[in-house]
Amino acid sequence: MKIFENLFEGTLWNSRFVIIAAVVGSLLAGFAIFYMATVDVIYLFEHAMHYADSTLTEEARKTLHDNTVSHIVEVVDGYLLATVMLIFSLGLYELFISDIDQARGSKSSSKILVINNLDDLKSRLAKVILMILIVTLFEEAMNMKLNTPLDLVYLGGSIALISLALYLTHVSEHGVSSEPAVHEKTTEDRNH
Repeated sequence: MKIFENLFEGTLWNSRFVIIAAVVGSLLAGFAIFYMATVDVIYLFEHAMHYADSTLTEEARKTLHDNTVSHIVEVVDGYLLATVMLIFSLGLYELFISDIDQARGSKSSSKILVINNLDDLKSRLAKVILMILIVTLFEEAMNMKLNTPLDLVYLGGSIALISLALYLTHVSEHGVSSEPAVHEKTTEDRNH
């Protein structure tokens, strides 16, 4: 019976290596998104070169400007999504397979890519996803037509919710001290 138990537990423990498929798949997806965002940057520069063209009308220049800014936001969004995939891939590897020794010994990793538990992975992914949502809101706000006062209220509300989310993220990471600051007594106070 003990042999069967050891065999079963060994098989169960080694089944964690199936995560390699998710690690490699996430890494490849991240590389694909990095590639697409970089190609978008190249095309963006090609279109932006026409901005100095003196034959452009004021309306065409404004349209080119708005399109360029919109494409830049899309590129930032792409790079952030690729970063999510990279963090996810590295996090899964560290959690299920093995620590990445080069990351732990490297000063450049600065603990960004070192994942110690599922909460670390979740926290890092949540922060990057929040940044993607902020960039997406910015992109949508640029193209938004404010036709009614209610549209402006919706925009203001979404900005307030994003601010609250950033504040709560900061508080959960650093904590907030509710104790008042303790002031040192001066020499005069001590003498009295």
